[in-house]
Amino acid sequence: MFIAMNRFHIAPGRESDFIEVWRLRDSRLAGVPGFQSFHLLQGPSSEQATLFVSHSTWDNAAAFEAWTRSESFRAAHANAGQQRDLYLGPPQFEGFDVVL
Repeated sequence: MFIAMNRFHIAPGRESDFIEVWRLRDSRLAGVPGFQSFHLLQGPSSEQATLFVSHSTWDNAAAFEAWTRSESFRAAHANAGQQRDLYLGPPQFEGFDVVL
Protein backbone atom coordinates (compact mmCIF):
# COMPACT_ATOMS: atom_id res chain seq x y z
CA MET A 1 0.00 0.00 0.00
CA PHE A 2 1.07 3.61 -0.65
CA ILE A 3 -0.08 6.75 1.19
CA ALA A 4 0.04 10.11 -0.58
CA MET A 5 -0.29 13.24 1.53
CA ASN A 6 -0.22 16.96 0.83
CA ARG A 7 0.20 19.44 3.68
CA PHE A 8 -1.60 22.76 3.32
CA HIS A 9 -1.07 25.82 5.50
CA ILE A 10 -4.33 27.78 5.46
CA ALA A 11 -4.84 31.41 6.41
CA PRO A 12 -6.40 31.88 9.86
CA GLY A 13 -10.16 32.33 9.64
CA ARG A 14 -10.36 30.66 6.20
CA GLU A 15 -10.62 27.06 7.42
CA SER A 16 -14.32 26.63 6.58
CA ASP A 17 -13.72 28.11 3.11
CA PHE A 18 -10.94 25.59 2.50
CA ILE A 19 -13.10 22.70 3.69
CA GLU A 20 -15.93 23.83 1.41
CA VAL A 21 -13.60 23.91 -1.62
CA TRP A 22 -12.74 20.28 -0.94
CA ARG A 23 -16.36 19.32 -0.18
CA LEU A 24 -17.53 20.66 -3.56
CA ARG A 25 -14.55 19.40 -5.54
CA ASP A 26 -15.00 16.66 -8.12
CA SER A 27 -11.90 14.64 -7.23
CA ARG A 28 -12.47 12.12 -10.03
CA LEU A 29 -10.91 9.43 -7.85
CA ALA A 30 -13.84 7.01 -7.94
CA GLY A 31 -12.96 4.20 -10.29
CA VAL A 32 -9.29 5.16 -10.66
CA PRO A 33 -7.28 1.91 -10.76
CA GLY A 34 -5.46 1.34 -7.47
CA PHE A 35 -7.28 4.07 -5.51
CA GLN A 36 -8.51 2.96 -2.07
CA SER A 37 -9.60 5.93 0.04
CA PHE A 38 -9.34 9.66 0.68
CA HIS A 39 -9.56 11.81 3.81
CA LEU A 40 -9.05 15.52 4.46
CA LEU A 41 -7.50 16.02 7.90
CA GLN A 42 -7.53 19.21 9.95
CA GLY A 43 -4.56 19.68 12.26
CA PRO A 44 -3.45 22.27 14.75
CA SER A 45 -4.01 26.00 14.38
CA SER A 46 -1.72 28.84 15.35
CA GLU A 47 -1.82 32.58 14.85
CA GLN A 48 0.02 32.01 11.55
CA ALA A 49 -1.93 29.13 9.96
CA THR A 50 -4.07 26.02 10.27
CA LEU A 51 -2.60 22.78 9.02
CA PHE A 52 -4.66 20.53 6.74
CA VAL A 53 -3.51 17.29 5.12
CA SER A 54 -5.05 15.47 2.18
CA HIS A 55 -4.51 11.75 2.74
CA SER A 56 -5.13 9.16 0.03
CA THR A 57 -4.34 5.47 0.05
CA TRP A 58 -3.41 3.49 -3.05
CA ASP A 59 -2.59 -0.11 -3.89
CA ASN A 60 0.99 0.99 -4.60
CA ALA A 61 3.11 3.98 -5.62
CA ALA A 62 2.80 3.05 -9.31
CA ALA A 63 -1.01 3.41 -9.17
CA PHE A 64 -0.69 6.85 -7.56
CA GLU A 65 1.93 7.98 -10.06
CA ALA A 66 -0.20 6.76 -12.99
CA TRP A 67 -3.11 8.84 -11.67
CA THR A 68 -0.91 11.96 -11.46
CA ARG A 69 -0.22 11.59 -15.20
CA SER A 70 -3.87 11.03 -16.14
CA GLU A 71 -6.52 13.25 -17.68
CA SER A 72 -8.58 12.58 -14.55
CA PHE A 73 -5.85 14.20 -12.42
CA ARG A 74 -5.61 17.24 -14.70
CA ALA A 75 -9.38 17.72 -14.64
CA ALA A 76 -9.57 17.37 -10.84
CA HIS A 77 -6.89 20.04 -10.38
CA ALA A 78 -7.99 22.41 -13.16
CA ASN A 79 -9.42 25.03 -10.77
CA ALA A 80 -6.87 24.63 -7.98
CA GLY A 81 -5.42 28.12 -8.41
CA GLN A 82 -8.72 29.98 -8.04
CA GLN A 83 -8.57 30.10 -4.23
CA ARG A 84 -4.94 31.17 -3.77
CA ASP A 85 -5.86 33.56 -0.97
CA LEU A 86 -6.64 30.54 1.25
CA TYR A 87 -3.11 29.13 1.02
CA LEU A 88 0.01 30.30 2.78
CA GLY A 89 2.43 28.80 0.28
CA PRO A 90 2.26 25.76 -1.96
CA PRO A 91 1.22 22.31 -0.71
CA GLN A 92 4.00 20.05 0.51
CA PHE A 93 3.79 16.50 -0.87
CA GLU A 94 4.81 13.44 1.16
CA GLY A 95 4.59 9.86 -0.14
CA PHE A 96 4.95 6.74 1.98
CA ASP A 97 5.17 3.03 1.29
CA VAL A 98 3.36 1.10 4.02
CA VAL A 99 5.83 -1.36 5.52
CA LEU A 100 3.73 -2.87 8.36
